[in-house]
Amino acid sequence: MLALVTGASSGIGLQYATALARDYHTDLLLVSNQEQELREVADRLARDYAVRTIALCRDLSLQDAAEELHQYCLDNNIQVDILINNAGVFFFNPLTETAMRRLDLMLMLHVVTVAKLCRLFGEDMCRRGNGYILNMSSMSAWMAYPGIQTYNATKAFIYNFSKSLWYEFYPKGVGITVMTPGAVDTALFGLAPKYRKLAVNLHVSIPPEKLVVKALKRMFRKKKWGMPGLLNHLATPLLKHTPDWLVFLTYRHVAQFQK
Repeated sequence: MLALVTGASSGIGLQYATALARDYHTDLLLVSNQEQELREVADRLARDYAVRTIALCRDLSLQDAAEELHQYCLDNNIQVDILINNAGVFFFNPLTETAMRRLDLMLMLHVVTVAKLCRLFGEDMCRRGNGYILNMSSMSAWMAYPGIQTYNATKAFIYNFSKSLWYEFYPKGVGITVMTPGAVDTALFGLAPKYRKLAVNLHVSIPPEKLVVKALKRMFRKKKWGMPGLLNHLATPLLKHTPDWLVFLTYRHVAQFQK
């Protein structure tokens, strides 16, 4: 099998690539916009786990990125059996203080490219009658919170889009799984190191390795949805009904936890 992993040069994407090579002996097409880091990851995984790796530097926030990536696979006779839509960005800003280019970046990366990759590679998988797609959403899909209004909305899109697609793809032999983790211990959210360590110790944040192990197990079982952590399951109903006064209170203080 071969897995296409987006955002594979660091963070959660790197953990997905590592786990697939180490635990499932899966060949890898690794995609990221960080060329040097991506090549180093591809070389290391090929050497350590004796799998075939392809490092492909691409900016997935471009309008035609999905079409070009799919065409690359067709031109090079690469059959994608597993698609991991992991590439993403995060920023904390009021909407009116967010640069248009950053807004475009998030919308393209989280919505347009994810939908197009599922469309293109999903069609191939449905035609063959087998395949796996794993999309990364977030617990924030259930949150109405200032500062991350676009992030929340795009993650809600991924969540609902993926669960709807499950009904279309599953009867054709293709699994599509969406993961909605809470905080994950990566540099994505810009927390200072001491707060990252505290969050892990309090089980508020999960190490990316643990998330990936759980996510891949659910993906290979063609489960519709997954969310690691009992605390997250207990907190989700509360997120939908957070009182306004508490949102305003936490919003005033959250900036101090950023770098």
